[in-house]
Amino acid sequence: MTKSFGSQNIWRDVSLTLPAGEVNALLGPSGTGKSVFLKTLIGLLHPEQGSVIIDGTDITQCSAKELYEIRKLFGVLFQDGALFGSMSLYDNIAFPLREHTKKKEDEIRRIVMDKVELVGLAGAEDKLPGEISGGMRKRAGLARALVLDPEIILCDEPDSGLDPVRTAYISQLLIDINAEIDATILIVTHNINIARTIPDNIGMLFRKELVMFGPREVLLTSEQPVVKQFLAGDRFGPIGMSEEKDEAVAAAEAAMQAAGISGGGTKDDFSEIIPQVQPNPDMPVRQASIRHRQNVLNIINDLPPNAQAAIRASIAEEDRRAMESPETSATLVAMANHQFDYPAGHGFQAYDGATEQISTAGMATAVIDAPTQVVETPTEEIVVTEEITAVTDEGQASSRE
Repeated sequence: MTKSFGSQNIWRDVSLTLPAGEVNALLGPSGTGKSVFLKTLIGLLHPEQGSVIIDGTDITQCSAKELYEIRKLFGVLFQDGALFGSMSLYDNIAFPLREHTKKKEDEIRRIVMDKVELVGLAGAEDKLPGEISGGMRKRAGLARALVLDPEIILCDEPDSGLDPVRTAYISQLLIDINAEIDATILIVTHNINIARTIPDNIGMLFRKELVMFGPREVLLTSEQPVVKQFLAGDRFGPIGMSEEKDEAVAAAEAAMQAAGISGGGTKDDFSEIIPQVQPNPDMPVRQASIRHRQNVLNIINDLPPNAQAAIRASIAEEDRRAMESPETSATLVAMANHQFDYPAGHGFQAYDGATEQISTAGMATAVIDAPTQVVETPTEEIVVTEEITAVTDEGQASSRE
């Protein structure tokens, strides 16, 4: 798609497919058109070129009646909540049910109060939007987006206006919803912690183009300067205060960076893929995780060596946590026990039993003592007698009790 406002081009030739039932995130500096992208997906804005195809229907070409029906598939959390100022929170949340269903008021009340409690607003349902904080309005907007149990959920910066603890609860809620109803979710965010721990897939907009879109493991291990800078939150890199950083500023910052001056970014190790948030233990198995792992295994041989190493370590860690902890979510246990369809030449083998064999081919590899393992095809053999054995790049084994 391509979208402009008058002579101002917002983005051009943006093409992607949101995998059904998976959680996705869209990143990018402020002003790159992320919110415009969301509004285009639901037909509030129309692209100058391109199509938006939902369940086989191009909403840029369909009738108003068809668009009205398709929008029933969506739940949308707008950036500012977008609540009706003259309605109470209860009536705001009940609005989609009254508009799109023929449910009776007692049933509507049961659904609304369930969502109110879900987002932590019990006791505030009779207040007007102007009487509560921005964070509470955001949570009310999320409750309204969820009342129809939508198949597709769009969230425009769900963390804005929320403290870190409430942000963590909202993030967990989105993962639980995905596990429960297998909804397709797209989150627009600037929050790097959300980007690293919530989505199955991540995309990034920059300078009017989609830098990349695909499995989270690919973007999180990317060597592209713009991606690395954004994830690190550093001022040294292609992104400037204005989107187009001029050459003089770039040269001055490069000199400062060479001199050891900090750009203010985090020093986190982004070569490591930290664990993804899992559904609460009482939730169903999150099918998206199983589908996502298979997708990653299908493309792993096409990825750079650093991404392959990070993915293998991440898979091993996920399976270790699944087998070691009785509190582990059903999703992780299912993933550890799932018989994945490994492509030829994939570099992985599944082993049963407590004694595993592993490769020492140029990367540190954790070997996990578990009923079913995903480990690298052996070039050297090491019998695991400790809880975990780490193999260094030199092929030496070191054990951690």
